[in-house]
Amino acid sequence: MLSVILALFLPCAGMTALFLIYLFILWYLARRHIDLLTHSAKPQLVTGLSQSDLKKLPAVTGKDLVLGTDCAVCLDDICDEDAATMVPGCNHGFHRECAEMWLMRRGECPLCRATICPPHHLLTSSENSPL
Repeated sequence: MLSVILALFLPCAGMTALFLIYLFILWYLARRHIDLLTHSAKPQLVTGLSQSDLKKLPAVTGKDLVLGTDCAVCLDDICDEDAATMVPGCNHGFHRECAEMWLMRRGECPLCRATICPPHHLLTSSENSPL
């Protein structure tokens, strides 16, 4: 009789122990994953451009684009007569409205993620000179 009880009890106890170990491992990994997400080592510091900075970006038409006519924001083609913006530095082009919408939220190229520094209008030496 004792051997029958042990034959039924030991496998059940072993399976229960394995199941509890499995649940503990899942709990540990989930908690570790949440900790990694909440305590990111690299905080997002990218901010959008101001309205004055957006006005300084080169305004072109679709036919003037150098690196293709696909807008990476709306995934549509930029027609020759469409108003477009060319990002300084990387020369990627986008629809004007799409670029403004994106760049107001994030100050980086939607395609290559390069940080955008709008070209500042330089004063001539006679206007800049204090003499």
